[in-house]
Amino acid sequence: MTSWKLPVYITRHFLYALFLGGIAGIGFMVFLIEFDHLTSTEEFCTTCHSMELAAETYRQSTHYNPVSGVRASCGDCHVSEGVFEATWDHFMGSKDLFSQIFGPDYDDPVVNALHLPDAAFSARKWFEERDSATCMRCHTLNAIQGKRPDTNAIHVEETEGKSCIHCHINLVHRKVPDQKTFKREKWNAMIEEEFGLEPGAAARILAEE
Repeated sequence: MTSWKLPVYITRHFLYALFLGGIAGIGFMVFLIEFDHLTSTEEFCTTCHSMELAAETYRQSTHYNPVSGVRASCGDCHVSEGVFEATWDHFMGSKDLFSQIFGPDYDDPVVNALHLPDAAFSARKWFEERDSATCMRCHTLNAIQGKRPDTNAIHVEETEGKSCIHCHINLVHRKVPDQKTFKREKWNAMIEEEFGLEPGAAARILAEE
């Protein structure tokens, strides 16, 4: 009868390293989960004044004040599900922090409003590439009833090849036209009127950045 032995490379030091590595791995995963949770909150996102401007319209939307009482926060919509996917989204989102520090003065309401369409188009593309997966965390197509009697039928029968973002583009933040129909000159004129600027001021502000 032969006795079973561990391979020679499995020494006491190897087992110690394996144990410590396992503990470190668990700790790292817990850190990522907590990091993703913290950086997905409204409180964290609005530490930048430019995001506070975006939050103003969000707080007036049904996603912030729903009849059901279930509030969707920033990360619920803009961060993918899963610790690794969420961490990657935060990593890629660091480019926005870079732009906030080194780019135009997004804290200025005028500059912020002028750049809003580009931000909206980028966000819509992000949703489209992910098939509006974050929307479907809460919304189930065959459970959508709405106030119109044909709401459920529309969502079940007329959504083939589409995701939420193809139809719902202005639910939460300030309304921005579809990219296909967007006119920069018209948008600039609207912002000039809103903030009491002289005609042509918006184009000059964008050109000086």
